[in-house]
Amino acid sequence: MGLAVLVIGLALFLAPHTLTAFRQSRQVYVDRFGLGTYKAVYSVVSLIGVLVAGYGFGLYRATGWIDVWYPPVWLRHLSVLLVWPAIVFMAAAYSPGRIKTALKHPFMVGVKLWALAHLLANGDLGSIVLFGAILAWAVFDRISLKRRTDPGSPAIPVGGAQNDVIAVAVGTVAYILLALYFHPYVVGVDLLPG
Repeated sequence: MGLAVLVIGLALFLAPHTLTAFRQSRQVYVDRFGLGTYKAVYSVVSLIGVLVAGYGFGLYRATGWIDVWYPPVWLRHLSVLLVWPAIVFMAAAYSPGRIKTALKHPFMVGVKLWALAHLLANGDLGSIVLFGAILAWAVFDRISLKRRTDPGSPAIPVGGAQNDVIAVAVGTVAYILLALYFHPYVVGVDLLPG
């Protein structure tokens, strides 16, 4: 039951995000309903998807856990380390500097690294479905970004090393807060020993 709810939530979350890659189809909805309405519906459906997926994953963890493989402890430690640069890369998308120049789409690189790290650390079916779906979507979206052209879109100015310092600082603080508070109290998995 929980796995089915998780899949429904993922579908709700990923559907609007996938539509973004199909620029002509997206434009049909924007033209029909207006950009503001499109963005509002996009946000509401995405939020509902996150909530449904979270509820489904929690239900799955409580009632229907299915082990597929057993990751060694060192992979779990590696996963904890990999999430830090993943979050820094995501922050670099909003503080564009040399990291953005090097990665081109640092947010998508961060999402892929985050999902991969979680796949390495979790060998149960629900985690494979959750993080595998997000990784697959991120790979698809990154490939589609190479082919997208949005005429008239303003270029995002890229700063220098000071923007990278901001990205590393914000990403590191977010990483610490997620490890100390979100993971143990929301997810129910304590990442820190002791």
